Amino acid sequence: MPLGRLTRGTTGTNRLRRVDRWIAQHPALQAEQRPLVVDLGYGASGATAFELADRLRRGAPEVRVHGLEIDPGRVALARAQLADRPELAGRVSFAVGGFEVPTPGGEQPSVIRAMNVLRQYDESEVAEAWARMTGRLAPGGLLVEGTCNEVGRVSSWIGIDTAGPRTFTVSLHTASLESPLVVAERLPKALIHRNVPGEGVHEYLKALDDAWQREAPRQTFGARQRFIAVCGRMRAAGWPLTDSRKRWRLGEITVSWDAVAPASGALAPS
Repeated sequence: MPLGRLTRGTTGTNRLRRVDRWIAQHPALQAEQRPLVVDLGYGASGATAFELADRLRRGAPEVRVHGLEIDPGRVALARAQLADRPELAGRVSFAVGGFEVPTPGGEQPSVIRAMNVLRQYDESEVAEAWARMTGRLAPGGLLVEGTCNEVGRVSSWIGIDTAGPRTFTVSLHTASLESPLVVAERLPKALIHRNVPGEGVHEYLKALDDAWQREAPRQTFGARQRFIAVCGRMRAAGWPLTDSRKRWRLGEITVSWDAVAPASGALAPS
């Protein structure tokens, strides 16, 4: 039996473009000649798996995407949709599955993308779900787990390898951004209940919003320039950012997991 619970299935077209763009540049994808990427819990349509394959092939021409859903009806629909996309034959596949991550021939995936999946779970269930998924990864592989809003303009996710969580990323549509605190409602399950005083993620988001307000004069030069300045201010303040200006231009900011990890340490790397 597949491990996990049925998702709401509300993922829409182009909703996951921000996380797909981040995966496309990650070393875990680039390390393999023919990487296998799993789209776990893709929802009521195969659209996100098709989009993932199209986006990743630009930098990894031989990439293959394998979509997993617990509901056999969703898998049947996605396969029917795939039949209408002959150009994706051999590059995209679908199957019934959950956190056990079944793949063709038992192949270990280079990347597992699990967006908007754990949002409906209890925080106490997160560590076990992570362990099951990362236990299926190829050496050097990556689990990307997080959430986003309905139109994909507000996203956040955690990068996790076989040793545990490593990074936390916030990705925002800067042109429509009033405050980075908008991401508070779209934090991954491991962090959303930790956004309270005394927790690392709370202090991080507070600092991010403070930097946004302080860089308000740069709005004259555009929201992108303002966000870049915000990220530079965060780094200067000592936050261990792991990315660079190239990613900041996209409305992304990634910090080491240690800076935002729950104070209990329950989800810390082993």
